[in-house]
Amino acid sequence: MGNPTPSISEIGKRVSIRLHDPEGGFRDLLGVLEEIDAVRKKDGTLKKFDHSAIALWKVVVEK
Repeated sequence: MGNPTPSISEIGKRVSIRLHDPEGGFRDLLGVLEEIDAVRKKDGTLKKFDHSAIALWKVVVEK
């Protein structure tokens, strides 16, 4: 992928972001990147995230 974190050019795209959970393990966010640090989930909620917690991320290409 090249980019360790999503950038402004990914805003508006569907993304999957795996975050390190502070209590151990990981948690995933899937939705549309609406801000550089926020994803709009399918249920309409906006979830903010910390870039330093990102383990992996990618743009999800719909077929």
